[in-house]
Formats: sequence, C-alpha cells, structure tokens
Amino acid sequence: MPASLKPRRAKKKSPAERLLAWWDIHRRDLPWRAARGEAADPYAVWLSEILLQQTTVAAATPYFHRFMARWPRVTDLAAAPIEEIMQAFAGLGYYSRARNLHACAREIVRRGGVFPQDEASLRKLPGIGAYTSAAIAAIAFNAKASPVDGNIARIIARLRALPRPIAEAKSEITAIAAGLTPADRLGDFAQAMMDLGATICTPRSPNCGACPLQADCAAFAGGEPEAFPRKAVKAARPLRKGVAFFLRDADNRILMRTRPPKGLLGGTVELPGSAWSTDFDLAGAVVHAPCRAEWRLLPGAVEQVFTHFALQLAIYSGRTRDSAAEGGCYWVAEADLGKLALSGVMAKAVAHALRHEKNEPGSSLPTIAGEGRANTRRHAPSAKTRSA
Repeated sequence: MPASLKPRRAKKKSPAERLLAWWDIHRRDLPWRAARGEAADPYAVWLSEILLQQTTVAAATPYFHRFMARWPRVTDLAAAPIEEIMQAFAGLGYYSRARNLHACAREIVRRGGVFPQDEASLRKLPGIGAYTSAAIAAIAFNAKASPVDGNIARIIARLRALPRPIAEAKSEITAIAAGLTPADRLGDFAQAMMDLGATICTPRSPNCGACPLQADCAAFAGGEPEAFPRKAVKAARPLRKGVAFFLRDADNRILMRTRPPKGLLGGTVELPGSAWSTDFDLAGAVVHAPCRAEWRLLPGAVEQVFTHFALQLAIYSGRTRDSAAEGGCYWVAEADLGKLALSGVMAKAVAHALRHEKNEPGSSLPTIAGEGRANTRRHAPSAKTRSA
C-alpha cells in the first residue's frame, strides 16, 4: 500500500491537553472563578487566594461572599478600617493575612487601583509569596507561571513517584510543574491541576480510574498511589498551657484586650491571661489575674491545636465592682462580642465561660491583693509561632 494511503496514527495528546479536556467537562463552579469565556477579575482572584491560604474551599467560601458583599472593589477594601477587616477575618486563622490584605489593597490603590500582571511584580506586594504570585499571574492574567499548592505538589509527587517528602523536594516539584505547563490556557491549566488534586488525586483513596493523567503516573504504575507523597517524620507537638480570665464589671461588661499587631494571633482580641508555656503551673495562676476579684476556676479547659504546638487553656471567671480599665484593656458589652476580632481559641474561651459561669460552682482562687484596676501587663505567647 502506498505510504500516502496508510492510515495516520492519531497524535498522542500531551498531559496538559488531556488535563484541560477533562477540566472543560469537570471544572468546579467556585464563586471567585470567571464563567466560561469571561475574563477573570483580578481582585476576586487575589482575595480568594489570600483567604484560601492554609484553609479549605469550604471554609473560605463564606468569607469570600462576605468580603465581596461588603467591599466589592479593592478601593473599598483599602478605605476600610483595619479593625473591620480583622473582625471580618475572625475565625479563619493566620491573622497576619488580614493585616497584609489591607496593606496590599492600599498599595494597589496607591498604584492607581491596578494589579500588576507579572509574577515578579506581584510578589513584591504585602502578603504575596511564591505560590500566590504565580496563581494570580496565571489565573487573573493568563501569564506564564506555574503555581504549586498542596494539591499540585501531591499530583507531581505521584506522577514522578518522588522518593522524598514534599518539603524536601520543593525545587524539583517546582521544576516539574513548569515543565508540564502548556504555552497557552495558563490560568485554566493551573485551576485544572488544583481541581484534579481536590477531586480526583486526593490524599486518601485517589480515584485513579477517572484521572486524565493516569497513563503518566509512576505511582499508579507501581500499584501504590497512596504511598505518595512520601511522609515526612513529624516532630512531636509540644503541649503548652496557660490561663485566661473572664471578668465582668458592675455593668455586666467583659474585660478584653487587643494583642500586639505582629506575632501569633496579632491584632486579635482576647481575654486577659498568661503566657502559654510547656511548664505553666496552674497553681500560680493568681499572678496573672488582671485585677482584684473573687475568682473561680471553671470546669474543663479550652483546647486548640496550632501549627507547632497544642494548647490547653484554663478559664477563671470573676466579678469586680471597679470599672477602671487601663493599659490596653477595655470593657465590652456581651451583646457586642460578635463584633470583635476574636481568634478561634478566644472564641472558644469566651463561649466556655458563658456556658459555665452561672451553671457550675467551680473552685475558688484566692482574692488577689491590689487596687482592683485592670492589669496593664501583656502576657503574649511567642511571636515566632504561627496560628493553625
């Protein structure tokens, strides 16, 4: 048979082409994503990427809706008081993001309200690191960039059956991601990789039968996709302890204070209390009380797991007739608690006190000598540890 009449073999599609064909059918409908055929909104992309740092789509989505309803443009966000942004961020953790969000919005407005379009320029903005700059460049502007989040890192570790844990193979993973990235549809490709990791190439029980990259996957070929990424040896998480004081005055208000703007849970509102340490002695809690009062230890404790340590917080409840508050402490009506930028652990502490203060007898703490004024000392945990 003449060569010209021989049937031509179909050109094998690249991994990127197969992934994009899959995504065109199975893409997730997320509130910050542009509809098919529409240009992405850089503000929505940026906001979503900041909110999604260290959390899930399910957790970030209601925050995104609230932010967009309240501050629909970057100029609105830049003009908002930082206290309002901190309060809107409450419960999402990693509160430095809220401060950087505000600082970044103000910087964008200073530049004329236009986001830079390239990865290098984006990375110079407050709160934007390597991944976030690449994600915004690719998704918002279809620029040449290869973002690598946890989902994408997991996919690549399985595609290549990388022998080292992700944390030890970051540069290799970044290079592989760049090699997989196509010349066009850059934003779609980045989002397709994210969706593949979120819905198919999941940490447990990956659905390899539905994966468009199955033919390229070394972990699948080896018969053990769940064995990748390789697990890093986790260091033991130390247990820190501390105490917080829930104090009411004669008007039934609650004593609060605001943490320093930088450091762990920076800028959030908290109950006065002690530092958190592994050697904290509850028997010495008296020295950390904010003022003279009849204190009682409430049953149980508040627990929270942070990135590098676990916390167990004892709560004391008390009352005072002195309504003076000095040195950063202030009184808040119970009805206004919902307006405060309470961190997750402090929201738990306040809820614990409200639940138990009238229903449980607790145990007494000796009356503290003093003039009854709110203590002006700050007992903040180490600023080197980030919140979970």
